[in-house]
Amino acid sequence: MNRLRFTQMANKYMNHDMISLHTELPEFPEGRVSLLYTVLSHQPSAVPHKDLLSVVTSLVQMGLDTHDMVENTDNSTQSGMLSMRAQQLKVLAGDYFSSRFYHLLSLAGQIDTTRRLSEAICNINQIKMNLYGKMKQMKLNAEEYLHYGTELKSGLFLSFTGFMSGLYARLWPELVERFSRCEVLLKELRKIDKMDSLDSSWGIWHILHEGTEEDRRMVTEHRDDPNLIMALLNKYDIAGKLGVMLRQSTGQLQSLLQKLQSDKLLRELQPLLEPFLEATGQQRATALKELG
Repeated sequence: MNRLRFTQMANKYMNHDMISLHTELPEFPEGRVSLLYTVLSHQPSAVPHKDLLSVVTSLVQMGLDTHDMVENTDNSTQSGMLSMRAQQLKVLAGDYFSSRFYHLLSLAGQIDTTRRLSEAICNINQIKMNLYGKMKQMKLNAEEYLHYGTELKSGLFLSFTGFMSGLYARLWPELVERFSRCEVLLKELRKIDKMDSLDSSWGIWHILHEGTEEDRRMVTEHRDDPNLIMALLNKYDIAGKLGVMLRQSTGQLQSLLQKLQSDKLLRELQPLLEPFLEATGQQRATALKELG
């Protein structure tokens, strides 16, 4: 099944006029869902349910990610009221996606899957609380930021380890963790390319713990100034550092896939690595151009 098909299947349960017209949704988790679907396709006991399991997981992830887009605002102006309504709609959209997940699993009699995913959701929410607490206290470093981001992306998918057997059961947790780490690193690189969400990025936490005292002060006092933050990210070659880490993680992911001992599965999973390989290729090309 290709990625477009996944999106179409999920949209059947996500589509709602109020949501599509009045709120922005997060990026669909195509990569991880495709990874799950492909590996489940090689588990005989899971094959009959692979479509359902992939769709409900995408619904849960979209629900969690939509809730993460909600911002705390305190503004009584007209634009503030409109913003507040948009935030409220995000909450309702996240709840709506989650309700569809429960409904689909109950219709299929998948009680154990409901339990597994519900436990994963509880664990993810605990991880978020720990992350937000460290952020608020300014006790987070860059590696911890990356670790937490990886945990949040992989949490739902780790709950499917029980559907795997033999070698797959042993390798699945590491496979999901490594793939999710690559996704986090790629997202951080794209933040720099698009100059988007720079105030809450890996580069910020790197500078806050590795930068000079003056630069740390500048970050703390001017996190809402994208031009200044971008200048600091360039000064510390944050894109270059992220590119190196993404190359390393992608290489580790490729080595891990080789352990699955299935040429067919390896061919099916290879397209999922293309965004990571393309990004690291671009990093190499940029470095060579600068040297030239």
